[in-house]
Amino acid sequence: MNQNLRILVVESDPVRVRDIVDALRNAGWSDVKALAQISALDRTVKECTPDIVLIDLANPDRDTLEHISYATETSKRAVALFVDQTDDDLTQAALNAGVSAYVVDGLKMERIKPVLQTAIARFKLMRQMQSELDAAKQALEDRKTIDRAKGILMRQRGISEDESYNLLRKTAMGQSRKVIDVAQALVTAADLLS
Repeated sequence: MNQNLRILVVESDPVRVRDIVDALRNAGWSDVKALAQISALDRTVKECTPDIVLIDLANPDRDTLEHISYATETSKRAVALFVDQTDDDLTQAALNAGVSAYVVDGLKMERIKPVLQTAIARFKLMRQMQSELDAAKQALEDRKTIDRAKGILMRQRGISEDESYNLLRKTAMGQSRKVIDVAQALVTAADLLS
């Protein structure tokens, strides 16, 4: 587990802040900052760019969860949210907001390290899955563009699908470009001329 993480703790009670910071340091994390007011979360996240945000709330609501999601940029960092109570709707809202760990029944000092480790692991897994999904979507879009370019060449030149792909590939190699770039240029030009 990476012990060089920057951690931001959001907690209004100074005694609990001290306990949380001590627990984090005892777990091996030394780069810890504390924030007393959740209203300053957006600005503080931008200033100190934490790797993980640990938030301790008694009673969250949807607005607070949306603010947390926006302010912490949950796609860029793990967020562990400790709450005293919840319901099904708030739990779902927290998951939809991208919270990496949503722990009910409050923050217990002995649970900090395993919860943060789980939050970090879940965040990495979700980010990897999102990256793979984005790559698959891009590959599909590229395939559609190449197929469209092949169709244009087939109609304009009266050649087969294989011949049209080979022409795209030969042009791309001759210009030191990717096939998708040549296909995109052809599709764009065809759209302009139609």
